[in-house]
Amino acid sequence: MDAPARKTRHRPGEVRDAIVRSLVRHEGRASVAAIAEDVNGELGVVPSSSVRSYLRLNTPALFARAERGQYTLAGFEPDAASSRAPLGGSFRETTIGRAKLIHGECLDWLAGQPAHSIEAVVTDPPYGLIEYSEVEQSKLRAGQGGVWRIPPQFDGAKRAPLPRFTVLKADDLAELDRFFHEWGRALSRVLVPGANVVVASNPLLSFVVSSALARAGLERRGEIVRLTMTMRGGDRPKAAHVEFADVSVMPRSMWEPWLLFRKPLDGRVQDNLRRWGTGGFRRISSARPFGDVIESAPTRAAERKLAPHPSLKPQAFLRRVVRGVLPLGRGVVLDPFAGSGSTLAAADAVGYPSIGVERDARYFALAVESVPRLAALRTADDESR
Repeated sequence: MDAPARKTRHRPGEVRDAIVRSLVRHEGRASVAAIAEDVNGELGVVPSSSVRSYLRLNTPALFARAERGQYTLAGFEPDAASSRAPLGGSFRETTIGRAKLIHGECLDWLAGQPAHSIEAVVTDPPYGLIEYSEVEQSKLRAGQGGVWRIPPQFDGAKRAPLPRFTVLKADDLAELDRFFHEWGRALSRVLVPGANVVVASNPLLSFVVSSALARAGLERRGEIVRLTMTMRGGDRPKAAHVEFADVSVMPRSMWEPWLLFRKPLDGRVQDNLRRWGTGGFRRISSARPFGDVIESAPTRAAERKLAPHPSLKPQAFLRRVVRGVLPLGRGVVLDPFAGSGSTLAAADAVGYPSIGVERDARYFALAVESVPRLAALRTADDESR
């Protein structure tokens, strides 16, 4: 009599990602039995009950129940599948100046890269995750908001939308933690020892992202504080603003945390610098070290016009950070969540080669046009040099 098949241990998220790949292969809709067959063929023994549980746990954020025993990808449309890069590792690439831009999933791309091939990371990721789902992006583009708060116009100026991070539930935070832990582990393999990793966050979620990256093996090195006035917080109680006119529910946010991590060194700092060219920050000048507080105005309307992305950061700030992450001024800067390509533009402006990975076809197309435009902008720092 044959012995029963042993269950295979899978890393967090592996079964869920295999389910997504199965649904993409089935053009967005399949039965639980068909999905389970695909997952077993890819990962080994995974009980149908486990596949069904993954589907239920990730509904409605990622999957949707079409009918009895049938599931789809949430927000899936026939042309939406073609707008996403295949999850299996086929990537579209284009070169723009010193930058290489890739259309695809960052975790899939990282899995195919050689070890010790990236010297620094500067990125502004979708740290709320759900705000960049197909469903929420469709609402944002239609001006309907969803998890995005669309502020009213002020003095005739149309203000940028902001994600409502206060609406994230416990399951959303758990998924955020899982994703960044997986991303941190995948990233660590391709980084050289001493590589800096700078990740934009916000005061409400930075603790989750920071914990996940630390558990992934990256060393926490503090934060870079971007001093800038945002539209988060400061509001009076909703529907009771007259009664409590002197109360703000939350403080008005006047800063933005950029988490700072480093891959562990190979020996002492000087040893690491000699071998890998990493392990510290490039000084602003011989008399001025790189500082962890950077004054920054909101992104100018002129820049938003060149790169209309909801999370666009100003070139003056990005160029200061990007220049600093390569202590000897050499190496490759990676942005795994490239968006409109603003980090790549900053790298090009300061003379560094860079790589950007972007999964959304619309933002990929936007970055192709935006990178050279943003890189050509003159900032106050450029004028002072």
